[in-house]
Amino acid sequence: MRVGRSAWGGPAGGHRDHARHAPNDTRFSRVPGEAPLCRSIYVYVLFRTKGCPVTQSSATPLPAPEERRGPDEAASLTPAQAFDALYAFCAPALVRQTFLLTGRRELARESVERAFQCAWDRWPEVARDPDPPGWVRAAAHEYALSPWHRLRPRHRHPEPPPAAPPDRALLEAFLSLPPTYRRTVLLYDGVGLDLPETAAETEASTPAAAHRLLHGRAEIAALLPDLADPAVLHRRLTEVASAERLRSAKPPAVRLGSERRARFWTRAAVAFTLVVIGATALTLHTAPTKYEAPVPAGESVQGVPPKPAPGTLSDTELELRAKLRAHTAHGPERLLPETR
Repeated sequence: MRVGRSAWGGPAGGHRDHARHAPNDTRFSRVPGEAPLCRSIYVYVLFRTKGCPVTQSSATPLPAPEERRGPDEAASLTPAQAFDALYAFCAPALVRQTFLLTGRRELARESVERAFQCAWDRWPEVARDPDPPGWVRAAAHEYALSPWHRLRPRHRHPEPPPAAPPDRALLEAFLSLPPTYRRTVLLYDGVGLDLPETAAETEASTPAAAHRLLHGRAEIAALLPDLADPAVLHRRLTEVASAERLRSAKPPAVRLGSERRARFWTRAAVAFTLVVIGATALTLHTAPTKYEAPVPAGESVQGVPPKPAPGTLSDTELELRAKLRAHTAHGPERLLPETR
């Protein structure tokens, strides 16, 4: 069978071309007669971009195995160049995959950009990962299948389906599957992963992934009997994904968006921390320093006679009041009792 370039960013027909993958990729068998290289994204992407700009299109043919660069030349790549090469190699295929998962073009592009932004935020971890494209693919698929998107106003209305009736029928049948079944079928029959890899990426056991795959195939075959053959299903998924004009942003824009989002959340975290500190200081300043017992509620007492109102002054009281008013307001006479 002839192996060519597919819409998924890998060999057509769902088969692996082991000679075109870096020997440090643990998903594929090592190239016989050659020493394994270090597990680094720099070797991973340089293997595919020998003699090409790091922003090459996904349609650019991959270099031959004998043209690989060594680890010394790989170390000369800057993190930004390695990220741009990974983005150029994976982003177009990931956008097409995500479109099949969701049926939404804008969400597919947003999911891929968000996945690569997360990858740039955690670039040391992604650069040392044995499968950097798989790391980004898992992040993009998880973001695209998040149930919170249904709460967004622009996602409450469906997007226009594909123009061709066969493509529209296949996409509708594929979207009728549950999200976990849809993702399993896409990874196994579309991308071409084997069953253990599919189970690991979907966070399921191998028997569960096999059940989802068989059930998804059966559901699609019940709606479209012509797609009962997995090879035909793979070819049709590739054709539907390739028929859409899906574009992705430029790598520098993605990196800039990641850095801008990181700065925003950093400033938000600092502002929130300052608010908490200010509220705590205000509470400590205004809070009482000792316990004050609450005043009990008043109670009515029965059997006590009412207090009589004051009457008129007697002659003695009137004489005393006049004497107090006539004397000076200062002196010991005001402080000592009067001797009668």
